[in-house]
Amino acid sequence: MIDEKLQKVLARSGLGSRREMERWIEAGRILVNGQVATLGDRISVRDEVEVDGQAQKMVFDRDSERRVLIYNKPLGEVATRHDPEGRPTVFDHLPPLKQGRWIAVGRLDINTSGLLLFTTDGELANNLMHPSANIDREYAVRILGEVDEAMIARLKKGVLLDDGMARFTDVQFFNGEGANKWYHVCIMEGRNREVRRLWESQEVQVSRLKRVRYGPFFLPSEVKAGHWKELSQKEINMLSSMMDMKQKHNKPLSVKEKDVAERRAKRQKTRRSVGPKRSER
Repeated sequence: MIDEKLQKVLARSGLGSRREMERWIEAGRILVNGQVATLGDRISVRDEVEVDGQAQKMVFDRDSERRVLIYNKPLGEVATRHDPEGRPTVFDHLPPLKQGRWIAVGRLDINTSGLLLFTTDGELANNLMHPSANIDREYAVRILGEVDEAMIARLKKGVLLDDGMARFTDVQFFNGEGANKWYHVCIMEGRNREVRRLWESQEVQVSRLKRVRYGPFFLPSEVKAGHWKELSQKEINMLSSMMDMKQKHNKPLSVKEKDVAERRAKRQKTRRSVGPKRSER
């Protein structure tokens, strides 16, 4: 019977990054067949896994699918699975899964809108977020204040923030007149509020911020705020090749599953025609 490294299966099952799972194992939070797990343990489909005393369903490589969604996050949604304050989350309108869970690739803060990627593959999510992947993110930013060439040069050269040096790899004027102007910026990292903090270091204010691209994926114009689009098998294969990962071919939908998917798509269109929630305006 084929077995796999415990931390790899935990990450694929959507419980966290592989490094985080290694920390959980070292902290004694993982039990395998009632015994405290150790780093280096391998498990198979016959093994029972508990995390913090709760039984968990593991997703093994042979059974896993690699599905990917593009989601257009509205303002006012938080990028966490559950919010103690009861605010809407980015997971509220995602399609349900038979196994595993949707994993967000990075985060956007509550006041930032735009493109978020979700995948069912924890290893893919970790690879997309890892600094070694050198994946850039592009944002549309509305700036209140005067921006000159010297400021742009400083932002591209590098600015010392509280958590170290940061910089934009590109800054381009987009449009606008008067006090508010739109710029498009590219950045290679995903540190907390990094785009805002870079601009604020130059004593200008970010009044709107929207992510429009993550690596090779742009936010499609037809995907309105609060709605999603699933990538095709061809697009997923391209992404897998880009990340040097073995390609996976998802199982074709059954007649019933196709019917459910079509009804779900119709509900998205209905939500769009009725209008956005207050948080999306």
